[in-house]
Amino acid sequence: MEIFSHYEPQANIGNKRLNWLRAAVLGANDGIVSIASIIVGVAGASNSLPFMLTAGIAGLFAGGLSMGVGEYVSVSTQKDAQKALLEKERMELANFPEEEFKELVSIYRGKGLSEETATKAARELTARDAFAAHVDAELRIDPNDLTNPWHAAWASSVSFFCGGVIPLLLVTVSTDSARIISTFVGVFIALVITGALSAYAGGTNKTKAIIRVVTGGILAMLITFGIGKLFGVVGI
Repeated sequence: MEIFSHYEPQANIGNKRLNWLRAAVLGANDGIVSIASIIVGVAGASNSLPFMLTAGIAGLFAGGLSMGVGEYVSVSTQKDAQKALLEKERMELANFPEEEFKELVSIYRGKGLSEETATKAARELTARDAFAAHVDAELRIDPNDLTNPWHAAWASSVSFFCGGVIPLLLVTVSTDSARIISTFVGVFIALVITGALSAYAGGTNKTKAIIRVVTGGILAMLITFGIGKLFGVVGI
């Protein structure tokens, strides 16, 4: 019986931590690529540090706020959907207890238990807390630990801000002649790190993840730099 009452919630906690890490890494990666692309795009048109910093800082706050609002809306929608599912399950338990009990037995049999063991497990867990047993087995939701949209919004904004600060610092401390190349090199290193962290969070191959992240980021910077060069020449 312990496998149903303790093991799965602990696994859910681990999954939630990995999901938060994944979201934070992706937010930081977005910040790095977005702000670096803005900066090198401006640098392609003008070598003015004030112009680069103004555009980069504006993009940093605009991107961070946008990420926060988007995450808040997304998680709020998810939370509303979870609440609706929990309410539906509560209603079904109140009106169709026998059918719900059979459904619980069927779920446990699908996990590999015999009819007798599945029935015993369903009966004991139903006697303890029928609602908790059903939402855990059917919905994989902990009604006492729904995701907080404000927490998600702050995490997304802060991670974007932390990532976006990196190219801003790089362009600030570099000399005029080395500004572009040092930004590319610094962003390359930062993307290697975020790529490795994203692979860890997702349990995927690190080399492939790093190649995808670095290729996408550098390509975005090259394109915006080229656009800056094009419009800089046209403006002149």
